[in-house]
Amino acid sequence: MSEPLVITIAHVRAAGMCVHGTRAWFARQGLDFRVFLRGGIDADVLLATGDAMARRVVEHARSRSEPQETA
Repeated sequence: MSEPLVITIAHVRAAGMCVHGTRAWFARQGLDFRVFLRGGIDADVLLATGDAMARRVVEHARSRSEPQETA
């Protein structure tokens, strides 16, 4: 079994989302943004929100964490 995927603010930025908007999104979801900044958040917690932007960040992070095939 693989390790749980922890999403960080770097993943959010790499997916093209801004920190300010992410902070507001966390507040609307009842999630602690400061805790997120310190240690990230489990991808499953984000996916459980059902939000399309959360899925986008998780999918982006997963694509970056998978081994890349070489030709």
